[in-house]
Amino acid sequence: MKERAINTAKVKLSQHDCQIDAYLAQPTAPGNYPGIVVLQEIFGVNVHIRDVTERIAKLGYVAIAPALFQRQAPGFETGYTPADIEVGRKYAWSETTASELLSDIQVAIDYLKTLPNIKKNSFGCIGFCFGGHVAYLAATLPDIQVTASFYGAGITTRTPGGGNPTITRTPEISGTIYAFFGMDDGSIPQEQVDEIETELQKHNISYQLFRYDGSDHGFFCDRRGSYNPKATADAWEQVQQLFSQLLSPSY
Repeated sequence: MKERAINTAKVKLSQHDCQIDAYLAQPTAPGNYPGIVVLQEIFGVNVHIRDVTERIAKLGYVAIAPALFQRQAPGFETGYTPADIEVGRKYAWSETTASELLSDIQVAIDYLKTLPNIKKNSFGCIGFCFGGHVAYLAATLPDIQVTASFYGAGITTRTPGGGNPTITRTPEISGTIYAFFGMDDGSIPQEQVDEIETELQKHNISYQLFRYDGSDHGFFCDRRGSYNPKATADAWEQVQQLFSQLLSPSY
């Protein structure tokens, strides 16, 4: 598939209680493009997330990555050390809430709707790590038609800010969701992956679930020690098929 030329920009999303920073990438050629919301790991909208956002735009989408920790730590971006992980987890699970996250994602979608090159009523999301969990939440938004959720920990046991686990919202998913897990991911026991699949089946959700042998948490990120090129290549191909089949990008 031929990659498109793109441009990138840092933009502000108007939320009722703050301005949300976001990273925007879009094709330079005129056209009507579907919109994709990219949801960060606990490490912020860092180099990896910006790279994914750009890769999606090169495929023929307008991609936007909102800063999910805007209220807690504006401009937060970090690496992958144990100290970084500790800080990121605190922001993710103790200081965000599901309702605020969903509101911020909706604001990002609403922003995309204002762009002249956006294909109306054609939106999806993709998320990794904490963002994989948040993507499962985002799949409940009416505007979201397709979701790619990568190794979202805690879906069966909790939700950001507390309350019923995110898995209890499975019946609210109206689009198609693809979920990707590493079989060696210690943060997501396989029984939890089984539980997610059972719930998706129980509620007749359109889905596919992918399990990668020899893959740990974060296998898609080429800046982490757990990076698995083989699993990443297959997962990326699956994501491209999901988005292209159901959102029909312009070429």
